[in-house]
Amino acid sequence: MTISSFHFVRHALAATVCACALPAIAADAEPIATDRPDFVESSNVVGKGRMQVESSVALERDSRGGVRDTVWSTPTLIRFGITDNVELRVESDGAVRQRSSAVGSAISTERGYADASLGLKWHAMDARDSLPSVGVLLHADLATGSRAFRDEGTRPSLRVVAEWELPNDVSFGIMPGLGYDKGNDRGEGTVFGILGVVAGKSWTDRLRSFVEVSSPRLARASRGGTEASLTVGSAYLITNNCQLDAALSRGLNHRTPETSLTVGLSFKL
Repeated sequence: MTISSFHFVRHALAATVCACALPAIAADAEPIATDRPDFVESSNVVGKGRMQVESSVALERDSRGGVRDTVWSTPTLIRFGITDNVELRVESDGAVRQRSSAVGSAISTERGYADASLGLKWHAMDARDSLPSVGVLLHADLATGSRAFRDEGTRPSLRVVAEWELPNDVSFGIMPGLGYDKGNDRGEGTVFGILGVVAGKSWTDRLRSFVEVSSPRLARASRGGTEASLTVGSAYLITNNCQLDAALSRGLNHRTPETSLTVGLSFKL
């Protein structure tokens, strides 16, 4: 592990200790519902006047055209309840470190910050009978990051998530959506699809796991192509307001990073 990598892990562990050492202020009867570590978001919101922080350390490794990239990042989502059914969201991949190496070439390293995203989530419907719990998310990614990690323009997206609670502590969720980006050097915008499908299982009151197939981008090759991955992961409730989680992803095509690993901490205030 490099010194920089060690710093990422050290800061994540420090955050874990601090958050879990917080006094049990307003400890909730219902456990925290997070939007991580899976791609499919939760349909729930945090509640009026409540704040929830979902932070993590992530590692991606990929090899393309003889170049091997290793990327460390610190994805973080902050959620604040405006009403009982609507929350404000601020999200970013945070601090980023990318290390690229190729045979016969010097190793290059880029450091900086990723773009930020602003959004709203609306909890549109509670589950009842055979109907799912439904949430609607509207986000806009903004060109706020460091030059090496900044995309161009404002990129809006709209997603709808539906969740079912099934017998034997099994859950199922699906999240279709649409996104928009600049598309190409001629400034032609591209509308692309978004889709995630996840199945989960609660083993105890505190431990759950999931398997998921996700595509943050569904598009023709001429429009940037499709990205897709298979993810497995677990989450453990330290307290009802504090969750520790981890997930491992494998890219399903050449446009998706070969391997991704994330370890995260979420807590509700």
